[in-house]
Amino acid sequence: MGGSAAVSGVATELVQFVSDGVTINGFLARPTSPAAAPSVLLLHEWWGLTDHIKDVARRLAQEEGYTTLAPDLYSRLGSKMAQTPQEAAALMNAASSQAVLRDLNAATRYLKGQPFVDPLRMGVIGFGMGGTFALTQATHNSDMKAAVAFYGKVPPIETFRFLLCPVLYHYAAKDTWVTKQEVERLAQGFERYGKPGEVHVYPEAGHSFFNDARPEVYRAEDARLSWERTLRFLASQLTVR
Repeated sequence: MGGSAAVSGVATELVQFVSDGVTINGFLARPTSPAAAPSVLLLHEWWGLTDHIKDVARRLAQEEGYTTLAPDLYSRLGSKMAQTPQEAAALMNAASSQAVLRDLNAATRYLKGQPFVDPLRMGVIGFGMGGTFALTQATHNSDMKAAVAFYGKVPPIETFRFLLCPVLYHYAAKDTWVTKQEVERLAQGFERYGKPGEVHVYPEAGHSFFNDARPEVYRAEDARLSWERTLRFLASQLTVR
């Protein structure tokens, strides 16, 4: 199952769990404290389970105390990682959305089964393609108490009738993948069905502005602000009241 390491009160490990008889890979970062912690499913962009996503998982564990599982959404495709946008698009298109949803259900079961996880305090964060799946989790997975989507595609407005948890959405106004109309539809969905949700717009940012491994799109100030908002939102939903 891979090696494990503990640094500054955080243990990291490559893990595996089973979905539909298929082995799914993942990266787990958790506080070394034996107390049951809140947890986060961290869903990667179309590039795959990159070092950047693993670093975000470590930050969530080390700085905020969240046990964080980043499942490899391309496990059924050989756990590949893309080097070019063309490769990434091909991988994303080859991934079955229904299979990914089943794999995320399996990831949730895996987390809930860990003695160091509080099963009543679980959230999801996703970026790009993973942001799309984070929104889907918010309408399909009743274990999720909070969902954060960074620049994910928005489902039809009727979908939000079935929203199961509060949503925080980060929109890059110069995104060429997610349209302004989609984000307006998201806000309308919250209002129409009386569901809790926030949308934050970053006027000068483009798609993937949070990814500090990609200097051509990374925007440090927008990344900092969106992260602060994300942590505040998660704390408001996953902290024991």
